[in-house]
Amino acid sequence: MTRFVVCFSVFLLTSPAIAQVPVPSTVPSRQAVTSDASPEIGEFQKVEDSWADAVNRRDQYSLELVLSPLFMDVSATGDITTRNQQVAFLIAAEDKTLHLAQRVITVRKVGDIAVANGTYVLHHKATSGQVDEKGVFTHVFEHARGGWICINSQRTSLREDNGKGKKQSSAEMPFHIPLFSRSDKKE
Repeated sequence: MTRFVVCFSVFLLTSPAIAQVPVPSTVPSRQAVTSDASPEIGEFQKVEDSWADAVNRRDQYSLELVLSPLFMDVSATGDITTRNQQVAFLIAAEDKTLHLAQRVITVRKVGDIAVANGTYVLHHKATSGQVDEKGVFTHVFEHARGGWICINSQRTSLREDNGKGKKQSSAEMPFHIPLFSRSDKKE
């Protein structure tokens, strides 16, 4: 019985101290939810800035630090190039007005792999004169040698809105699934 009394009194004396210990919250704070840029976005924006700076300064060494030896690029026109081809193009480019700007929008990490999505503006010379190609990109990165290197790039240029009205589709539904769509045939 005395053991019970001693244990109970110890419990009562220490309970206010236990109640004072802060418990970590499992619910994210409101500030983290409303934040414009997560730490990952900031981290990958620095990598994208290094990439753009290397292109803009025609810096072969800096470009090789950002791109993996396994790098594959799919351009907005569908051309597929490797890191070596990208570096060779950078060195031999006759277009001295070439300028790249990239902005990271989202980042998803899965272990040592990360996928960054964002927008880009590529200023370059075309047959019709200077062009600002605007588009979206998806870059796949691998964590290697203490940093992130790009192993795959996919760019998609956005259509220019030249003031003309959008062409309306004659389709009733955006996707035609023969078994579930209405048919124009009369039975």
